[in-house]
Amino acid sequence: MRVLGIDPGLSGALVLLEDGIPIEWIRTPTWVQGKHNRVDPYVLNSWIRTVNHGNAIKEAVVELVGAMPGQGVTSMFSFGHATGTIYGALGAFLIPIRTVTPQTWKKAAGIASGANKDAARSRASAIWPAWEALRKKGEGQAFADAALIAKFG
Repeated sequence: MRVLGIDPGLSGALVLLEDGIPIEWIRTPTWVQGKHNRVDPYVLNSWIRTVNHGNAIKEAVVELVGAMPGQGVTSMFSFGHATGTIYGALGAFLIPIRTVTPQTWKKAAGIASGANKDAARSRASAIWPAWEALRKKGEGQAFADAALIAKFG
């Protein structure tokens, strides 16, 4: 079964698991629109179309996140825009969406509450030791989060 895990936001990622194994992944594609980075809907839709051939994706699991105290208006708009673009792409391909809070998927993955940001990458590396994409710190963190979100699904 194919499950797509999504860590939303401009520095997030999408990871497709097939029977629990990462088979496709991409950093959230972005482009510059005016002075701001935005999710690139063309690249996102193209990637989803490619990995969803034959309507193979049974579910997308998206991290349910909201505003954080102290986050600015521009930052929140940007995050909302990114998340909305992702939901729109999933809807366009009729992929069922389930949301999960960070606390829930991290608990299911065995990541302690309050663990550092790199804990997900360490956990994902233990599950998928041969997955080279996890080795780069920033990029690997985004892929680890998205993969563990998909594994939760």
